[in-house]
Amino acid sequence: MTTTTPAEIQDLLHRLYAAWADNDADAFAALYAPDATVVMPGVFHQGRATVREYMAAAFDGPLKGSRGIDEPQDVRVQGDTAIVVSRAGILFAGEESLPAEHERVATWVLTRGDGAWSVAAYSNAPAH
Repeated sequence: MTTTTPAEIQDLLHRLYAAWADNDADAFAALYAPDATVVMPGVFHQGRATVREYMAAAFDGPLKGSRGIDEPQDVRVQGDTAIVVSRAGILFAGEESLPAEHERVATWVLTRGDGAWSVAAYSNAPAH
């Protein structure tokens, strides 16, 4: 298991969570590939535009003032593809620590094209 995250991948994750903290759905979705997929319990989204719509509604509603947490546990890079498995979760407005029921295990599939990394696929499941 590799826990050292290459700088370019760390930068992508940092920009994703900075966009989340700013509740900026445009900046968040811009880091996803045009044909990206997102799979979470009860959710399947396909395409950057759908990710943007979903996040815009979430940032205006239940995720307003929240911030995402993502701590890579395993990083594998094979050429222009990376798989990142992380411990993740959402700190809702006013929360200082992550409640166990919000803990997730996430899998990111990242691809590099035109010199930049983007999210090709994201999935998460409850950690407990």
